[in-house]
Amino acid sequence: MSGKAGKAGKAGKERERLLDELATVSRRYMASYALFNQAVADRIGLHPTDLQCVNLLGLEDGPVTTGRIAELTGLTTGSATRLVDRLERAGYVVRERDAVDRRRVLVATVPEKIAEFGRMWDRLGGGWFALFDTVDDAELALIIGHMRRTVDFSAAQVARLRGGDLDEPEAP
Repeated sequence: MSGKAGKAGKAGKERERLLDELATVSRRYMASYALFNQAVADRIGLHPTDLQCVNLLGLEDGPVTTGRIAELTGLTTGSATRLVDRLERAGYVVRERDAVDRRRVLVATVPEKIAEFGRMWDRLGGGWFALFDTVDDAELALIIGHMRRTVDFSAAQVARLRGGDLDEPEAP
């Protein structure tokens, strides 16, 4: 084997090893987050999807329609309506008429419940930022870019699952 071919082979094997490790670590990461999400949801008496809906609503600029909640969560509008019903019963949201179009109903978060939710996240995630103390700005930017791509990829996969399109693997 020539020097270049040998280096390429070694690089290829290292890349393969790293991708295998990434696959394993990713699965552990997703499982740990799902279990964390379930524990938080159990603690406050919500379904895990409902908890993430509250999280997503906290990122929106004001009240949204149930259709928007369906878009945010990847749920059907019927499922999103049932989700809003559960959140309303739990006191996290209220339905209100749109001031401009009285036929339209908006879903608004209840500030006191969102503040309570935020305080719990603060207590649980207080050390989260410390995980990045040894990471420089370029590495942090890389992590942020990866997370954004992962969010986009996951949204596309949710759409595929909901559309029943699993015949062929999706190209990146």
